[in-house]
Amino acid sequence: MRIKISKNLVTNKYLARCMVAVLTLCFLFLSGPAQAQEKCQPLDKKRIKIEGYISKKFRKQRKAVIKEFTELGDSRAALRVYPMGETSKVIAIGKCVPVHIAQHVIKKAMQYSTGVESLVQQQFVHGHWIGVGVTIFDEPSQQLVSSEQVQQLLNPDLSNEEFHKLYLQFAVPNELTPFFGLQVPNVKTAQPAP
Repeated sequence: MRIKISKNLVTNKYLARCMVAVLTLCFLFLSGPAQAQEKCQPLDKKRIKIEGYISKKFRKQRKAVIKEFTELGDSRAALRVYPMGETSKVIAIGKCVPVHIAQHVIKKAMQYSTGVESLVQQQFVHGHWIGVGVTIFDEPSQQLVSSEQVQQLLNPDLSNEEFHKLYLQFAVPNELTPFFGLQVPNVKTAQPAP
């Protein structure tokens, strides 16, 4: 009798642990990304962080270049010199970055890195963050842009909303992406947040 009771207790404890695990997983799946939308905080509470790489030829002027990137205020920079060859031609701009800072950083990226030829989807970037020449994003999360599209982003008449709407439009990735010589569906096609 005693053995039967201890087996039931072990079984009940095992079932309770399984139920907790299943309920935790259900909660995580049901909460989803819709509830994880970040709110844009004012710049006096949360500054814009600019990270990435500048070209190797600006190694000696690195501190002056960082000052140029942050000269508009409300931002801080952690820029490193790319150790070899050319920097990546990628830029990533978060949804909370004001248009004047975003345009300033794009211009500086074109001046101090190899240029801007790809945009990273905003859904993969923190709202108060800009990446210049970053290499942390894979190709399926980026979209190539033309120099004309970059010039449209630099239009001084754009409002914050118009700039980010245009950015989202240009950063929509291709439906198919190369994978070992094949064209496969792109799993990194995040839907723009409303």
